[in-house]
Amino acid sequence: MDPIRIHYGAVAAAAGVGFLIGGAWYSPILFARVWMREAGLSEAQTRSANMARVFGLSLVCSLVMALNLAAFIGQKATLGFGLFAGAATGLGWVAMSLGVIYLFEQRSFKLWLVNSGYQVVNYTVMGGIIGAWT
Repeated sequence: MDPIRIHYGAVAAAAGVGFLIGGAWYSPILFARVWMREAGLSEAQTRSANMARVFGLSLVCSLVMALNLAAFIGQKATLGFGLFAGAATGLGWVAMSLGVIYLFEQRSFKLWLVNSGYQVVNYTVMGGIIGAWT
């Protein structure tokens, strides 16, 4: 079995772009209002969080996600395969996993759409970046 070679520049770029997508996705410009309402959060609650911790750990999580996606995509990927693999990961694994959890936790379909939609878009873009650079 050949060792996996990872393009760390692509991983860093994918994680950074994914982090930015999350910032836009959960901002007032896009889905912040519906996300807060459906998650049962107030603006005061979101403002009272330790934002350095939230953003710092979110960036670490994005790096881990991009690293794992790069290992999954492999070194002979293309832009097309990266986009496909990212979309398949976001929809087939992450969104469906969230779906199971949300069903048992009796969370709303709207919340699932917001959170899963982010994951599908995020993984698709990350996969495209990794596939194009690998």
